Amino acid sequence: MLVDQISPEALYELTRNIIDPEYPQTLEELSIISPDSFHIDLKKRHVTVIFTPTVPHCSMCMLIGLSIITRLRTSLPKNMKIFIKLTPGTHEDEEGVNKQLCDKERVAAAMENPRLAAVVYKCIDGKAKQDSATSGKAT
Repeated sequence: MLVDQISPEALYELTRNIIDPEYPQTLEELSIISPDSFHIDLKKRHVTVIFTPTVPHCSMCMLIGLSIITRLRTSLPKNMKIFIKLTPGTHEDEEGVNKQLCDKERVAAAMENPRLAAVVYKCIDGKAKQDSATSGKAT
């Protein structure tokens, strides 16, 4: 994706079909993200995503955040910094989750875990696979 193509709507399109790790629905269907979730500062080369967990004690916040980060990293220019945060007041451990998701080393370490990475990639690829299964087409 070229820098001049980066918009909240474009980023939403890239991430809306990520499957929730706990429910067989997309982040869009569960209202975890919306076009308003994406904030872009092209001068600083920052993208901030603010998402809303399904419940205040959601144990899948890290996996949702890792899925969003991973999907955006595959599409955004390498020099864009991605910050993922929870919608303020929507999770009982908001500070802890935000700290982990905004820590580049923690994110990298999490994605080095084969089990975690497999779940993240399944979430990212899940909707395309579901769509092809229901339409009879192979991906």
